[in-house]
Amino acid sequence: MGRYVIRRLLQMIPVFFGTTLLIFLMVNVMGDPIAGLCGERRCDPATTAQLRAEFGLDKPLWQQYLTYMGHVFTGDFGTAFNGQRVTELMATAFPVTIRLTVVAIVFEIVIGISLGVVTGLRRGRPVDTTVLILTLVVISIPTFVTGLLLQLLLGVQWGVIRPSVSSGAPLDELLVPGLVLASVSLAYVTRLTRTSIAENARADYVRTAVAKGLPRRRVVVRHLLRNSLIPVVTFIGTDVGALMGGAIVTERIFNIHGVGYQLYQGILRQNSQTVVGFVTVLVLVFLAANLIVDLLYAVLDPRIRYA
Repeated sequence: MGRYVIRRLLQMIPVFFGTTLLIFLMVNVMGDPIAGLCGERRCDPATTAQLRAEFGLDKPLWQQYLTYMGHVFTGDFGTAFNGQRVTELMATAFPVTIRLTVVAIVFEIVIGISLGVVTGLRRGRPVDTTVLILTLVVISIPTFVTGLLLQLLLGVQWGVIRPSVSSGAPLDELLVPGLVLASVSLAYVTRLTRTSIAENARADYVRTAVAKGLPRRRVVVRHLLRNSLIPVVTFIGTDVGALMGGAIVTERIFNIHGVGYQLYQGILRQNSQTVVGFVTVLVLVFLAANLIVDLLYAVLDPRIRYA
């Protein structure tokens, strides 16, 4: 296990550098950030040269990237064009998005896996058909439509929730946004769990457990569910980074000042330091989530051994 973890960590190094380099290049060619700083009026040449020298934009891209990565390893993600440090923006944005992501993941695990187990054990019955149709409808509806509809009904017309999440983003106000954020992934988890349960229910080890007279609950939980969760855990693990980075729409709808909001503001204002800094941390989150998922395989299936 120790050798495997070390090997995976070493493999993450080129992936991290390659991903951050690609993001850095893409962000720095999307426009001229100096033009955005000056507003509608163009900056005079002297001001433009001064701003480029101040933010290091007068250097070649490869030198800018090396300088930036050198600062990242010291915990310095640069300064936004409004003068605020990117680490300060992260300190306020990431806790909010982490809470929102945790709520979404809980919905995926509790509702998605539960519905998947129920429909997988009752394949072909009315409850299975109903859930399959509902999940297909959820997958087909864009997230912004679901979010705006729930905001209109629950927040504006019925007054069940606040239409806009308060600045502190307490956990109870993040329940509906978390459900909106998790809606599509929840549907996929349900369908994936259902397929895995239905396939493994016909496996020899399940028939053997039933023939030995084990209680149905133990057969489902200890044998069937444990082996069926491997593809589900893989999907949820890779979905963590996607939820954190893909919360832009949900956070915009419910006015949540998290990572998605900061990324949107950074892209809108062509603030490359903010965008690259936040995406760099998201890359680390994604890599860590994938490593944890790989290690969970051995917990779910004792037959898996790491060399």
